[in-house]
Amino acid sequence: MSLTPHLIAAPILLPLLTAALMLMLGEKHRPLKARINLFSSLLGLGIAVLLLRWTLDQAEPASIGVYLPGNWQAPFGIVLVVDHLSALMLVLTGIIGVCALLFATARWHGAGASFHALFQIQLMGLYGAFLTADLFNLFVFFEVLLAASYGLMLHGSGRARVSSGLHYISINLLASSLFLIGAALIYGVTGTLNMADLALKIPLVPEADRGLLHAGAGILAVAFLAKAGMWPLNFWLVPAYSAASAPVAALFAIMTKVGVYTILRLWTLLFSGQAGASAYFGADWLVYGGMATIVCAAIAILAAQRLERMASLSILVSAGILLSAIGFAQPNLVAAALFYLVSSTLALCALFLLAELIERSRSANEPALDDDLDTLPRPLESLQPPKGINLDDEQKAVVGQVIPWTMAFLGLSFICCALLIIGMPPLSGFIAKLSLLSALLNPQGLGASEPLSKPAWGLLALLILSGLASLIAFSRLGIQRFWTPQERPSPLLRPFECLPIIVLLGLGIALTFKAEPLLRYTRASADALNNPEHYVMSVLATRAVPSPEARAALLEVQP
Repeated sequence: MSLTPHLIAAPILLPLLTAALMLMLGEKHRPLKARINLFSSLLGLGIAVLLLRWTLDQAEPASIGVYLPGNWQAPFGIVLVVDHLSALMLVLTGIIGVCALLFATARWHGAGASFHALFQIQLMGLYGAFLTADLFNLFVFFEVLLAASYGLMLHGSGRARVSSGLHYISINLLASSLFLIGAALIYGVTGTLNMADLALKIPLVPEADRGLLHAGAGILAVAFLAKAGMWPLNFWLVPAYSAASAPVAALFAIMTKVGVYTILRLWTLLFSGQAGASAYFGADWLVYGGMATIVCAAIAILAAQRLERMASLSILVSAGILLSAIGFAQPNLVAAALFYLVSSTLALCALFLLAELIERSRSANEPALDDDLDTLPRPLESLQPPKGINLDDEQKAVVGQVIPWTMAFLGLSFICCALLIIGMPPLSGFIAKLSLLSALLNPQGLGASEPLSKPAWGLLALLILSGLASLIAFSRLGIQRFWTPQERPSPLLRPFECLPIIVLLGLGIALTFKAEPLLRYTRASADALNNPEHYVMSVLATRAVPSPEARAALLEVQP
């Protein structure tokens, strides 16, 4: 218990110190920096798991951990908070960070300078965004992760990457400006930026100032929704993510979820049912904007010809589903959406990594960036049966051939990714989609004879139709990449390129068998979000630790 408050700050301090150390080492010690980076990322993941275990072991409201880095009581000082939702996002970030880094150490970390330092700063920004409890420090961590993402986006150079990267930088700089304007308007109305304090003061805002409050919240939402990928603010995402290097795009898969997390956190705190005249402000925008995102992304995915673009469009489909689910403000639907968030993010991260290996198989084994890296053995040559036995029209054997293990690995991994993203049985993607459909059809408190609302029917239809569009697109691309006979050698794969894909897909498969524990956890998270008073009380009730002098003076006063 005594170490828990300090562990809350550890996910931020650890990558900060690691990045500083790697900057001092310089580029001559790249192998050493890769080992330090991997060790720090694994340690950060371990700390995130410990925080998750702690939230599981505690009962409400004790499951909310609060840390005051400056030892100033809220709402005056910096506050870091870990609860069910933030702990889940910390663990998910740690898993994706370790897997993306493992993949990068095979070849991509040598494509430019300061990759490992930028990677750690990116993790610091992500961890901080999930832990912070006030809008100003949320802006700070947003800028930290965006500054690192600019360098990572351009890592590896190339015309397409630089062009998309400049657009990416421009859009995010504009979003940052909107963030500041929205935060300033909210501060001008309420006099605070602490999230818990805002939850108390928003219901008390005078009617004359409520329009200004809603304007500030709307401007703030535009910045978050642009990062989350809502249509029409998502035009930058697909070109940027498709052009980024594979490990960077895999890490960016969790960055989109930062926008979704922020919308969910702020909306349930500031505009819950207890917000008076501002209750559920913007709900319709979330529902219909999310649906429009699903429609546009599902249509675009039917026309996609490259796997990287399909992965980027699949991110938009998942973002639309999550935003629409949040807008309904139903705990059961939010719980199902959080389960879907975990399953889809793992699958999308694996798909970005897998896309490079599959596209490499089409380029006849172009040499890697570092030719001195160890490679896995070449695939076995096909075993030919006796002549005249089971031959096709071109006199080639059609049975008895050994499938190269590299192509078998890529094919099976592609099938697993497709099943998880589409939401087909038997993997966890199907459980996630089924949970969403069940929550839409049986919302809490809805009578059996009462019909569903039109938005609920619309989202239900889009869940099915978007899955059908993804099924068509993945089936077409799978036939082109694996089924169509082509005379080309099998790709050379390195162990560090295969291991992260195996881990990510293995976790997605494990969720199929351990779906109930995760669903219980997401239900607890959704219930806590639906009842924000525990969060507010925990933050505002945390007292600063008295100094030794103050303790001594207090003891002298006491009889």
